[in-house]
Amino acid sequence: MQQAAAPHDVDCRRHVWIPMPDGVRLAARLWLPAGHEGPVPAIVEYIPYRKSDAMSGRDQRVHPFFAGHGYAALRIDIRGSGDSEGLLTDEYTAQEQADALAALEWIAAQPWCDGRIGMMGISWGGFNALQVAALRPPALKAIITVGSTDDRYADDVHYMGGCPLSANLTWSQTFFADLSRPPDPEVVGERWRQMWLERVDNAQLFIAEWTRHPLRDAYWRHGSVCEDFARIDVPVLAVGGWSDSYTNAVLRLVSGLPGRCKGLIGPWGHDYPHLAVPGPQVDFLGEALRWWDRWLKGVDTGVEGEPALRVWLQDELPADPAHLSRRGRWVGFDAWPSPDTTERRLFLGRVGLADMPPPATELRHLSPLDNGFGAGEWCAYGVAADQPTDQREDDGRSLCFDTVPLDAELAVIGRPVLALDLSVDRPCAMVAVRLNDVAPDGVSSRVSYGLLNLNHIEGHERFVALEPGWRYRVEIGLNDIAHRFKVGHRIRLAVSTSYWPTAWPAPEPATLSLFTGASALRLPVWQPGAGSRFLPDMDPPQAPPPEPRTTTRAGSFRRELSSELVSGTRRMHVRLDYGDERIEPSGMVIGRINDETYDVEAGDPLSARIETGWTMTMARGDWSVRTESLARMSGDADSFHLTARLDLFEGESLAKTRTWEVTIPREGRLNHDAGNSVSHPEEKNA
Repeated sequence: MQQAAAPHDVDCRRHVWIPMPDGVRLAARLWLPAGHEGPVPAIVEYIPYRKSDAMSGRDQRVHPFFAGHGYAALRIDIRGSGDSEGLLTDEYTAQEQADALAALEWIAAQPWCDGRIGMMGISWGGFNALQVAALRPPALKAIITVGSTDDRYADDVHYMGGCPLSANLTWSQTFFADLSRPPDPEVVGERWRQMWLERVDNAQLFIAEWTRHPLRDAYWRHGSVCEDFARIDVPVLAVGGWSDSYTNAVLRLVSGLPGRCKGLIGPWGHDYPHLAVPGPQVDFLGEALRWWDRWLKGVDTGVEGEPALRVWLQDELPADPAHLSRRGRWVGFDAWPSPDTTERRLFLGRVGLADMPPPATELRHLSPLDNGFGAGEWCAYGVAADQPTDQREDDGRSLCFDTVPLDAELAVIGRPVLALDLSVDRPCAMVAVRLNDVAPDGVSSRVSYGLLNLNHIEGHERFVALEPGWRYRVEIGLNDIAHRFKVGHRIRLAVSTSYWPTAWPAPEPATLSLFTGASALRLPVWQPGAGSRFLPDMDPPQAPPPEPRTTTRAGSFRRELSSELVSGTRRMHVRLDYGDERIEPSGMVIGRINDETYDVEAGDPLSARIETGWTMTMARGDWSVRTESLARMSGDADSFHLTARLDLFEGESLAKTRTWEVTIPREGRLNHDAGNSVSHPEEKNA
């Protein structure tokens, strides 16, 4: 993958300081079009992921492209991260947003900038591009948000359907380990050690704060732009991937920002679409350039005439956790929601899924706690077999409902919704739902899934203890999809009472009673019409050449499942060793190793445990540092228990150790003083 010839050579300024009003300086890398006369628009990516080393390789495949086409491109380290000064205390803080406003004002005033700015980013950078757009800085004219969300509670790494995710801990420790590394002495000079120790002395377990907020309260509403879409008045290009975890926001943004937002969803994992797997990869940088040229330079590039939403309709979904591509076709919609999708209702019954309601029947089910090991990672990057496996093992641990083999293709685009008439025999419970595509040979591939914490029967703002035996009416929204079920395949709905290790189990086993008759799956079925159509393939990817790096120690990836038959313990161990690489332009050698272990005993939800650790290394010449972090999380009937340790090494000498031990009441205990109580009505809607 190479970049087509650009109009300009590129001048890279590796270290630029951006002053903040309180005297703190943010570190940035700046790419400019060499030889360009006069100021140009600027494109900004603002993230905490170390512009000098950890992310420099990826940055090289993005930002020089824009500089070569007549833009100033900046990659800024957020306060307290990478080479920037100050402290970073949490995700998406008011301080982070205030710094962004100050940085944009400073950039707009520079002699190389004409005062027009765009923001872009994937994940964190996509989040804060939306958040900053909602603050309406005058210089910001457009944004591109990739792999992000408009709702921090509904669609981020912390909770799903109100269920606490295990990724809440693993992401917390990844973030924690990133921030435990020092700034580059080549950038900040002799202050590097003082800055390093100040960061570590003020470090905190992010997971503790996130666990203290199990409801959708003011903490999560902050930074969730869905609270008021009207605040965003600049054009938005929202991009996602079906293998990613942040795709639902794309359809909400297109719907919530009509006329201001275009959506693009491919088959990709959590990466920019010109680099992501599974493919096909596309010319994302060319798409972005057309967006910037229209909204930052006023050039008519045709982007306004593009469909409001373009999605990759998947023709196959391999039950292979390491697949690199997916077949399919592009579909374009003039608006979303689309009149060309109609609802098909499939009713749950003893014999499976059918178009007509079956007789009312009670079906009882209690899943073993090791149901869910075929889920893959909550957020897939296409690394180390992190996508879902063949679902037949998990199907065997679930209550399954199948259609008969299809006699015609069925294209589903949008959000499936399952309406359940149910009761449980415990005051706390959850439900997990998977939508699978079953091939004629029996292979079961996960198409979508959804979770619901049943204690949020009255919404995610309130905890309600369930009354055992009382019947409730709930709706579970699954993740948005675009998938074509082929002739001869069956549609399978799998319902379970646990989904480990994706989500923490309820504190005691809860048997589900599912009542057929009214329980039904609603599928958004698509056929081409006046408002939608098949589209030609997008252009193949292009990118600048990669940053020169030399592998000094090869890495390896492993994902292992094991069972201990006497205790019934099931374990998954993931080891991601990224090896060591020397970044040739700076001479820095960096390395990363991550270990994660998930344990559970099939009948005991209180046996669920996670251990996650990182080793991070940095070296140049005779200077070297290493950080080793380890965190464990478990629970009892009343509380979650967190322990963590961080060791800092200079060379082989231990420079500092910090330890943490935190106990946080579980949701029902945590909210007890708020007056939440047992729900008694015969039927409640969620």
